[in-house]
Parts: sequence; C-alpha cells; structure tokens
Amino acid sequence: MKIYLDYCCFNRPFDDQSQLRIRLESEAKLQIQEDIRLGSYNLVWSYILDYENSKNPLRERREQIAKWRKYSKTDIDEGDEILKIAAIVKLKGIKKVDSLHIACAIKSSADYFLTTDDGILKKTTLIQNLKITDPIGFIKEVSE
Repeated sequence: MKIYLDYCCFNRPFDDQSQLRIRLESEAKLQIQEDIRLGSYNLVWSYILDYENSKNPLRERREQIAKWRKYSKTDIDEGDEILKIAAIVKLKGIKKVDSLHIACAIKSSADYFLTTDDGILKKTTLIQNLKITDPIGFIKEVSE
C-alpha cells in the first residue's frame, strides 16, 4: 500500500503536545512511521516535501524530516502533469502548496494521502481517486 504524508503530517510530533488531538495524531503518525520502516507501507516522497522542508527555520526538525526520504519507494518530481493536476485541485478551494502535495500523491497512485490540515480534511470528498484522511483515521481504517 502506497501512502503520502504531507508536510504538516511530518511536523505533527514537533507541535505543542498539550492538546489531546495533537498528541493522538502524533502517536498515530509515529506508529505509521514505524510501519513504514518495517516495510508495511510504501512511502511516497516528493519535490514539494523537499521544498517545504528546506524552508523550515528549525535545523533539527528539518534534518529529522529529511531523513524520511530514504524510506520512500517513490519520489515524485515536478513536471507538467503534476502542475496540471495541482491546478485542477486548486480550483476546488485547496491552497497552492497543498494542491501540489495532492497532485504528487495522485501522480504516484498513492492509496492514501495523510494530513493533519483541517482545510484539506474538510474537502476530502472533492478529490477523486485518492483517499484523504488523518493519521488516526488511517490507523482505524487499515486495522479493520
């Protein structure tokens, strides 16, 4: 199974853990990472993950997130098809960078797109051919 984690998902364990939702999403995301390491899921990486990570001002976080690239089975580069898909996704009211992440997931034929971004999660029904959920929802679904 191919999964794409967007940048906010990679950052979740670094967020303030005082809120229950954030702690639960962090735990779920860390479990998913462990499953990726064990080969249970195929991680999709993309140029837009590299780009967003390069903009992170916190060196330690940037380095920790960058290490996940080596676990990816698929790496999506920018191209005309990605930009066309992203433009269509953006028309659905999704931000430009988020549209690029979703386009990369679609191009890679990912089974799941994982995010903790409420703006994306509210629009999951607008995106065809890609299951979008948060880390907790993903674990619930694949555990059934």
